[in-house]
Amino acid sequence: MSPRTDFVTALLGIWFGVGLMIDAWAHSNGAELETFFTPWHAVFYSGFAVVSGWIIWQVWRNVRAGRQGLAAVPTGYLAGLVAIPAFAAFGFADMMWHTILGIETTIDIFFSPSHLGLVVTMMLIITTPLRSAWNAPDVGTRPSLGRLLPALLGLAFATTLVSLFLSYGDAMQYRPEGIVRALSMLQNAGGGGPRGGGPVAVGPGAAQVAVAMVITNVIMLSPVLFLVRRWLLPFGSVTVVYTIMVLMPGAQAAFRNLPILLSFVAAGFVSDLLIRWLRPSGERRAAYWAFAGLSAFATWSLYIGVASSTGGGLPAVPELWTGAPVIAGLIGLALGALFLPNAVTAEPVPRSRRAS
Repeated sequence: MSPRTDFVTALLGIWFGVGLMIDAWAHSNGAELETFFTPWHAVFYSGFAVVSGWIIWQVWRNVRAGRQGLAAVPTGYLAGLVAIPAFAAFGFADMMWHTILGIETTIDIFFSPSHLGLVVTMMLIITTPLRSAWNAPDVGTRPSLGRLLPALLGLAFATTLVSLFLSYGDAMQYRPEGIVRALSMLQNAGGGGPRGGGPVAVGPGAAQVAVAMVITNVIMLSPVLFLVRRWLLPFGSVTVVYTIMVLMPGAQAAFRNLPILLSFVAAGFVSDLLIRWLRPSGERRAAYWAFAGLSAFATWSLYIGVASSTGGGLPAVPELWTGAPVIAGLIGLALGALFLPNAVTAEPVPRSRRAS
C-alpha cells in the first residue's frame, strides 16, 4: 500500500482507539452503566465501522483491478481483514453478555471473555499499518519519522490496549503523592505503615507500586525494543509512542495523574536521545542491550523524580526510591537480551539490486 493509504488506516484506527479510551473513562469515572447502548460505545463501534470499511474498500479496489483471492489483499492487511468479522462476532457476544449478566463495574471487566476477544481482534485491526510498513520496499532500515508514523501510531494504540487490560498493575495511574506515600512505607506479612510507626496510609502500598512498576516497565519498553530491532528509529519516534501510551491511563484517571504522565513523555524524549547516541540495531547487540537498560533506568528515574518534586518530597525509604530505577534498568537489560540474544547479520544485497 502507498504511505498515504497506510496513514489513512492509522488515522481511522485512532478514531477506533480513542473510542475505547472514552469508554474506559466512562467506566472509571462516570455513573454506573446499566446498558450496552451508550454514547461511549457509539464512538467506539463507529470507529470500528469506519476503519473496517476502509480496509475492505482497499481489498475491493484490488478485486476490481483484476486481482483474485489473497492477491487482492494488500501486504499486511490480511490479519486485519480476518479480524473484522471476528470483532463483530465478539461485539454481538458482548451485547448479549451484558444483557443477560449485566455490566461489569470493577476488575471483572478485564476478564470478561467477550472483552478479551474484542481486544485481541482490535489489536489485529489497528496494527495493520505496522505490518504494512514491516515489508514495504520504500521504508528501508532508516525510515523518516513521517514514513514510519502510521506504524508507530498502530503499535502505540495496540500497546494502550495491553495497558488497559493490565491496568490493575499500571504504575501510570498513580498520583505523585500516592507514589511518595507508598515508597515511604515498609510492608511485611503483618501489614505495613509509614516508617517509624503510625497508621497505614490510604492508597497503594510499596509492594503494589513496585509490582506495578515492573509490569508497566515491560509493557512500555517491549514495543520500543521490537521497533529498534527492525529499524534505526528516527528522532521523535519513542516520544510519539510514549505520548500515545499515556492517554489510556490518563483517561482512566481523568488526567488527575498528569505530572506522572508527562514524566513518561519526557522519558520518550530521553530514549530518542539514547537512540541517536547509541544507534542500537539488530546488528549492534551491545548498543541494543545498553539502550534497553539505560532507557528503562531513565524512565523510572524520571517517574520517581517527578513524583517527588510534585508529590511532597523524596520518599522516606531511600532503598525503595534509589533501587527501583536500578531494578527497572536490569529488567530492561534482560528484555534486550531476550529480544536480541545474538546479533543479526545483515543480509547481503543481491547483485541485481546493487547494479540498479
